[in-house]
Amino acid sequence: MDTFEKLLRFAKEEGLAALPLGERTVRIGLYLVGTPYRHYTLEIDDQIESPSVNFQAMDCWTFYEISLAFARMLHYDESYWSPETLLKLIEIERYRNGQCTGSYLSRIHFLEELFVDNQKRGLLVDKTKSLGGVPIHRKVREMTVGWHQYRYLRHNPNLLPAMAKIEDRVSALKVYHIPKAAVPAIEPKIKNGDIIAITTHDLHSYTSHVGIAYRDSQGILHFLHASSTHHQVYIDKRLSDYLNSISSDAGIIVVEPKEVPLNLIETSQFPAAALTPVASTKKSFYPPIQ
Repeated sequence: MDTFEKLLRFAKEEGLAALPLGERTVRIGLYLVGTPYRHYTLEIDDQIESPSVNFQAMDCWTFYEISLAFARMLHYDESYWSPETLLKLIEIERYRNGQCTGSYLSRIHFLEELFVDNQKRGLLVDKTKSLGGVPIHRKVREMTVGWHQYRYLRHNPNLLPAMAKIEDRVSALKVYHIPKAAVPAIEPKIKNGDIIAITTHDLHSYTSHVGIAYRDSQGILHFLHASSTHHQVYIDKRLSDYLNSISSDAGIIVVEPKEVPLNLIETSQFPAAALTPVASTKKSFYPPIQ
């Protein structure tokens, strides 16, 4: 909770609420630079899936979604600036149709599916095709092949057949990416705060990494991300240079997040003890923000 309160004070002192969403997202992301990198921070229970936030350590996905959710929260009246609102915003984006059912399968585990799901609900615009993106196809098998890496799947292997069906649906999505050779030409069209997913040459995954577009005072577009190489949230080199430095990177997907309508927050029923873990399979199970 200490980091949440400090970040809230920072946002108030800097007047971040008055900035556009993309600028807010970048400023929150920059505040989190130096946060340790850690994988599997969402794997918090053997059985129950729930929205969660860990400010003490992040992977690439949780870094961008925490930065974005906090930035979105600042769009509302200050009476909504709370851990409960932050957790609800995480739920709205991270879970299929915006609802966590308590099942591991209600969480979206693939960025390309999240982008499709969120775009259908008006929460983002996938700009990849309009920026010159070309179609790619992958036979997704990441979760079912590497199931032993995931706490929930290790304890619930009966979920694997359903996960395989999800992977089949994700494999059939119409996914576009901008090949990395074409990225330098379109960098000027990428906005501060756009979400950049990196596609991979691996034929069993569409994406391998994700971060935030950050344009510095000189106009250079950097890749702001939680880096396993640097072991922390890090401002990396120019986006196109970053891509060229990694042979397995194939290109990028570019999406522009939108504000979350307040009615989606107001129609949610928060639990009475929203920050206390309880042994429940209901979607109202919220663990502490760490």
